[in-house]
Amino acid sequence: MKLTRFTGHARAKFADLTALGLTLSESQVVDVIDHPDRVDEGHHGRQIAQGTLDESHVLRVVFEEADNEIVVVTFYPGRRRRYEGPL
Repeated sequence: MKLTRFTGHARAKFADLTALGLTLSESQVVDVIDHPDRVDEGHHGRQIAQGTLDESHVLRVVFEEADNEIVVVTFYPGRRRRYEGPL
């Protein structure tokens, strides 16, 4: 299994989201990468893994993959209907 590293921006997202009332853990973010519901292509060769947060929200994780590590660039919650269509 590859080592997962978080950028400074990604680490700051934990506090930013907690201040908005959404507390997430590193393991939740890594779980979305390891077991995504879907993976989309991002900009500059990045990938976006998506997993379910709750009935109406998803967690999207932007990451880069190298031979020996996965680098989490950022992550963000989104409404399921935006990324999956109508429920």
